[in-house]
Amino acid sequence: MKFPSREIVESIRQEYPAGTRVELVRMDDPQAPPIGTHGTVLGVDDIGSIMVARDNGGVLSAAFGEDLCRKVNGTPNGGKRL
Repeated sequence: MKFPSREIVESIRQEYPAGTRVELVRMDDPQAPPIGTHGTVLGVDDIGSIMVARDNGGVLSAAFGEDLCRKVNGTPNGGKRL
């Protein structure tokens, strides 16, 4: 896995500040929650992973360059892909 530059991490932090609502689009992990799971961003770690408190319980991190989540604005089809 290639780690993102400091500039990229800061860009992700600006795009996904704590409190942003997101939806899981893709996660290649047998333990992953169902696609479409919604949650609230807790923050972005130093390797660019988006840490999310899921609405159905638990916490997950969407790994930079591997997983995909998108912003939602209260509607399942709204938002922007990461």
